[in-house]
Parts: sequence; C-alpha cells; structure tokens
Amino acid sequence: HILRQVSEVECGALAAMAASSWQVALLAVALCVLPALPAASAARAFFIFGDSLVDNGNNNYLLTSARADSWPYGIDTPDHRATGRFSNGKNVVDLISEQIGSVPVLPYLSPELDGQNLLVGANFASAGIGILNDTGIQFANIIRISKQLTYFEQYKHRLAKLYGPERAARVVGGALTLITLGGNDFVNNYYLVPYSARSREFSLPDYIKYILSEYKQVLRRIHGLGARRILVTGVGPIGCVPAELAMHSLDGSCDPELQRASEAYNPQMEAMLNELNAEVGSSNGNGAVFVAVNTRRMHDDFIADPKAYGFVTSTEACCGQGRFNGIGICTMVSSLCANREEYVFWDAFHPTERANRLIAQNYLTGSTDYISPMNLSTIIHLDRHLHD
Repeated sequence: HILRQVSEVECGALAAMAASSWQVALLAVALCVLPALPAASAARAFFIFGDSLVDNGNNNYLLTSARADSWPYGIDTPDHRATGRFSNGKNVVDLISEQIGSVPVLPYLSPELDGQNLLVGANFASAGIGILNDTGIQFANIIRISKQLTYFEQYKHRLAKLYGPERAARVVGGALTLITLGGNDFVNNYYLVPYSARSREFSLPDYIKYILSEYKQVLRRIHGLGARRILVTGVGPIGCVPAELAMHSLDGSCDPELQRASEAYNPQMEAMLNELNAEVGSSNGNGAVFVAVNTRRMHDDFIADPKAYGFVTSTEACCGQGRFNGIGICTMVSSLCANREEYVFWDAFHPTERANRLIAQNYLTGSTDYISPMNLSTIIHLDRHLHD
C-alpha cells in the first residue's frame, strides 16, 4: 500500500502521542522517518505481452482450456485464491512491478482497467500463444500476438482520450515493456506431436530462422507503437520442464532435442535484437531499446543444482499427477506438495513464486550473461530523468 506524505504538524502530533503507545510510535516511523513512496500514477508504466509465463488473468475472460483461475493456483496469495496467474503466487512480472516501484499491472480485459489504472500500464499476455498464429491452436480462444498488439493500440487511444495525446505518448515512451514468446512455438507446435506439420515443413535450423523473422516484425511493430525500453526473453530450458520429463526422461535428465532447440534459438534471438537496435539507432549499450533476457541461463542455475538455491527438487512439479507430477494440468484433485518453497516448478511447465523471485533478481542485477546489454537496475538508473 502507498503511504501518503504527512505534514510537519502531523508528525509532531504523532511524536507526542508516541510516548504512550508503541503502535503510534511505529506509525510515526513509517510516516515521518521513512521516505515517502510515489503514488502509483507517478510510477513508470509497464506493458507486458506474451504467453502463460506472464499472463496475469486475461484468459479468465475467455472460453479456453488455457486457464489458471481455479484452486490450487494462487494457493500462496494473501487470500489463497486463483488469479489467472500460472503460479502458486506471484509471477515474474508481478515481481518486476515491485522493482520499478509500481503496483501489479491489470490484465487488459479486466473491467477495472480504466481511469488512473491505465497510467500503470496493461498486461496483454495470453496463455498458449506463440510467435506463430498456428501455435496453440488446441487452446482455441486465446489472444494471439497480433491481437495483443491491436489491444495495445486500443489502450493508447483510451489513454489519449482520458489524458490527452501528449501525456499518453509520454506514458508509453517512458514505460518498461516486456515480451515473452517462443517456448510454445516449440512445445506446442514444432514438437507437439511426432511429425508435426511444421517439423515436416522445416528442419529445426530453418524453423528457428523462420520464427525469428516473424518475431522481428512483431518487435518492429511494438517499437512503432511507441515502446522504447523492451525486454525480450529467450526460450527457457523447455527440455527440463516436468511435462517433458514425464514423456521423455527415465531418470530426470532433460530432453536433449528440446534443449538443443533452445540452445540454438537464444543466441540467434540476441543477434536479431542487436540488428534491431542498430536499425532504430540504439546500437550502443546505454541507448539499447531491445534488451535480451537469457531466461534459459536464469533457470539453468537452479535446475542444475537446486540444493545450492534452497530447493529440494528441480524435476518434480509441486502440483500435477503421474511421473514427475508432469502429466496433465494442475487441478484440485492433483497431487499437491506441502511446501512450495522447496520446488522449482509449480506445475508441469511454470515456476513457483520462489523460483520467479530468483529469476526477477537476475533481471534486476544480473550480469550480461543473464541480461544484455544491461540489467534492469542500469535501465532504471539511465531512465530516472523520465520520472523525476
């Protein structure tokens, strides 16, 4: 919650009362000694595009099977209720919101996204989607990336109507933007079934070139719509998720073919972002518009050595059924672990809140092995004049 600023007179009155009450003393410290926090409307806006790793509830409003709106999803939120996040609690964009001094961004389809809430930004992500429009067709009614960008245009018009075009342009241009795509283009497309249509059409190297050429057009459009700091995540360790272990692993070893896909994709994605930065005139590190986030490396640390990070297992999901708890979806009748803090994976595909916290910390302070050409702390420092 945001603490309001109080006057010197009010602080003096609180100090006088504090002598007889420790509760009032604590309040005096919170309001008069600690620095005032900025109002939500003054914080940097945050825009999110992508899939289930960053969806925070858009699919709740859609007739689709790709949903996380029932228990035990959200079991570790304050009210223990599912929010639409594919997590036991917070996902990575919630934690990034905390880092940039903002409140959590609302899903674009939420009826609460209006008025001052628009100034905080919007989350357009939808579980199941990919770079390609034929990715995730089994989930039917999901918000494909082209539609997410159409919604972004609608958002800009709504913001300009309420606050004027100049302020709307400042909000969008000064915002942080994050996009997470690519994993589903392998898991829920190329490798979805043996001899899939895309695997018959393309060799793996050619498929990666194809999806990155499509992705480049998406990123150009986001930039064309006004975004100027865009974090672009790579593909994580898709061969190590419990869903893939359940199908392909006898001993918990990661699936080598899926790992080969992410290993080939990520450096090529980073090279593509370097090309885009040169194209928009921001090829130097300080001015980079597009920032590459190596989520594969971020996960690899605690997947390879979970105990070093306080986890008990990086192979078994907390919620699921079957081998590695990786078969099917997480439901109220699934096998559910007692302590989510011990697990890297919450369900068959998605990290726990604790794992997300480690990932978010790498966004903030990670070396260029994790986020390049600069981390979020550097971005915040460079852009602080936009929000002074």
